[in-house]
Amino acid sequence: MKAIKYIIVGFIFGIVLTKSEAVSWYRIYEMFHFQSFHMYGIIGVAVATGVIGVQIIKRFQLKDIKGEPIVIADKDPGSVRYWAGGLLFGLGWALVGTCPGPIFILLGAGFWPLLFVLFGALFGTFLYGLLSPKLPH
Repeated sequence: MKAIKYIIVGFIFGIVLTKSEAVSWYRIYEMFHFQSFHMYGIIGVAVATGVIGVQIIKRFQLKDIKGEPIVIADKDPGSVRYWAGGLLFGLGWALVGTCPGPIFILLGAGFWPLLFVLFGALFGTFLYGLLSPKLPH
């Protein structure tokens, strides 16, 4: 059963986010009102970890689980789409009080109203999939 390692990593990720209070609506509220450094510190550590991880993958030419080389493609230039996407993501995050990862963590903790948030996130993703051929990329 190969999926067990992903389930274990998911549990660990959920525990870390819960214990660090990254899934707390109050912490997210503080962040968007610039009242606390807590969430910015968590995001900063995540970005630094990602940068270091990508550099390790590139420098040591690491392979994935199947033995294939990991190729990280460069992003296309075009800042408007990144600004627009980031703005929409940030607005949704601020309005709902959670981003996609913690939705599942909060559902697992028994916060059932997040089912509406999950439905909205999935519907938005579906809508983007339908409209993406018509959008300027």
